[in-house]
Formats: sequence, structure tokens, C-alpha cells
Amino acid sequence: MATIAANLQGVTARIARAAAAAGRDPSAIALVAVSKTFPAGCVAEARAAGQRAFGENYVQEALAKQAALADGSLEWHFIGPIQSNKTRAIAEHFQWVHSVAREKIALRLAEARPQELGPLDICLQVNVSGETSKSGVAPEEVRQLAEAVRNLPRLRLRGLMAVPEPSDAVGLQRRRFCGLRLLLEQLNAAGFGLDTLSMGMSQDLDAAVREGATIVRVGTAIFGERTKT
Repeated sequence: MATIAANLQGVTARIARAAAAAGRDPSAIALVAVSKTFPAGCVAEARAAGQRAFGENYVQEALAKQAALADGSLEWHFIGPIQSNKTRAIAEHFQWVHSVAREKIALRLAEARPQELGPLDICLQVNVSGETSKSGVAPEEVRQLAEAVRNLPRLRLRGLMAVPEPSDAVGLQRRRFCGLRLLLEQLNAAGFGLDTLSMGMSQDLDAAVREGATIVRVGTAIFGERTKT
């Protein structure tokens, strides 16, 4: 069975190939290893292979791993749906939040972010595929939410995030990611100065990189299939 270190090398190579195909510098694309449901030992193995940024969906699980690893060099990204009663823990223990889709949540994160930690980097999650079961703000409402979030204290609005519907159709993958990139361009034309497109996972990271992803969030291709419960 492939090791986590070997898997990381494979994912890095995929990113480099996709970047080359798009005429991009692969160093402009950050890899977040999505470690949700995997134990702290797997995070430690990835850390030993040089990985520093990790994505988590579940607050209590993430806090346990952070405590077990006690490593200030790691960068923690919260990428899942945000419950109001979890905003304080997220604001206190993560460097990035990719999944802000409501002004209320952004306000709570701003209020809870400790001053000494510096600004919390924020992405707005956009529902680019229009699925009723999917979290995210509608594309036509992104500007309004961005206006509300960008001046909140202790938050730094960095960009947009999306989780399109799963598909093996590369054309559809690229259309979804292109749509997110165009939204970012529209916001920047209005003076927002955003620099982050968080898009692309194990199945579709190649299309995401070709459409301008600056962060890809990869779990299965690094840690393996998750156990179904």
C-alpha cells in the first residue's frame, strides 16, 4: 500500500503537471491536506513528509488532533459547514476558514478572534452548482456578502471557495471552476483585492488548477478512502 509520503509526492506532481499545462507556476498553488476522519498519526506522517497545511471539517476532532500534535508550525484550515456554537473554537484554533456563507457567521468569527492571533483568513463559500443540499452563498449574492465581511475587525477576506457537484466530466469541472474565477475577477474589478481561489479536490484538482486555483484541498488522494459509516 502506498505511503502517505508517496501519495503526497503524487499529488504534488499532478499539481505541477496541471500548472504546466496552464502556463502557471506550481509554487503559486498551495496544497491543503484534508485530514478529516483520519487520526493524528496520519497528520504526523504527512508532516514528516513536509506537509504543513491541513484541512478539517469537524471542530472537536480537529481540536483533539491539534492538542495531540502540539505543533505550532502547522497551519489549520476549517473547510466544513460552520455551526454558530462552534465559531469561538474555530476563531481561536484555526488560521483559515474557507466556508463562510452567512454574514452572521462572519460576525461571530470576528467577535471571537483573539487580537493576539492576528486576522483570521476568510474565504466565502459559493454554491456554484446550485445544489439545494450544498452549503454556500448563491453567485448573485456574493458581492453583498463580500461587502459585509471585508471590513469586519480581525478578519481578512482572501477569496472564494467552492465544492461543485462530483463529476468525471472535465468540461463540467472546468465550467464550475471558471465560474468561481469570474466571480473573483468581478469582485477585484470592484476593488476587493482578493488573491485566493480555494477549489479542487482529489477528483478534480487538475481542472481547478487549469482554471486558476490557488489552494487545492486534497484528502483521499493523500490519506486514502475514508471508512463509510
